[in-house]
Amino acid sequence: MRLSRPCATNAMRAQTARGCIVRPGILGPVTDVTQTTLLYERLRVAILDLDLAPGMRLTERWLEAEFNASRTPVRAALARLEGEGLAQRDGRGWIVSPLDLGELEALAEYRVAIESAVVRLAIERATDVELAALEAHVRSPDLASTPRDSTHVAPEFHVELARLSGNPFLLSAVEGIMTRLARTRWLEVHTLSGSVEAGIEHAEILGALLARDAVNAATLAVEHIQRTSSRVSESLRSNRKGFTARGVSIVGTGDRGILPRP
Repeated sequence: MRLSRPCATNAMRAQTARGCIVRPGILGPVTDVTQTTLLYERLRVAILDLDLAPGMRLTERWLEAEFNASRTPVRAALARLEGEGLAQRDGRGWIVSPLDLGELEALAEYRVAIESAVVRLAIERATDVELAALEAHVRSPDLASTPRDSTHVAPEFHVELARLSGNPFLLSAVEGIMTRLARTRWLEVHTLSGSVEAGIEHAEILGALLARDAVNAATLAVEHIQRTSSRVSESLRSNRKGFTARGVSIVGTGDRGILPRP
């Protein structure tokens, strides 16, 4: 009797009609993987855009019906979002992660350590051409034409700077931080003054980078992180009742003393 031969690669899945089989657990069901990815991406966008409010309950049955998905991909997508801090378990169910004042301060502390290293390494490793490209991107007149547009500019600046550090682990850390801060980013630039302040601080950091002044660049980066954290935390505190009335859940006090308050 001739035995079926296992598939070695994804490209060989099409050979099943000729006797090739996929061992269970190696590649997984194709439909489930596709559903998980699509569901994860749609949920992620909805959470980051605040279409799904912080604190909103996410039931598996609702997600199955809303996105026409089966239970396994729903659970896998939620677990992936949990890893990014965008969803969390609530008893036996799930909720969109609330905005946590304590977490914002802890993230700011983490950013101080990570981004201080990022700017120092970027100054050591980035070429003049790469820094000039970053400057052109930051100063482009097409960027941040409105405060809402600025919610994308700031994360891009920090991620691109991390990329110039040449360290993939630092890049991954900064990308993760920006994801966790994405829902509160628009609070910082909700007004013209907030947008202008963030832009000025980025320009100052960029100036130090172009001058190859590692000490000043790191100092400016730390000050920017502190000011950003203070602006966002103060906005959440002062508007907490209003956000709660609109169904946005804010937890924690943010009084850990990590950063100076405005």
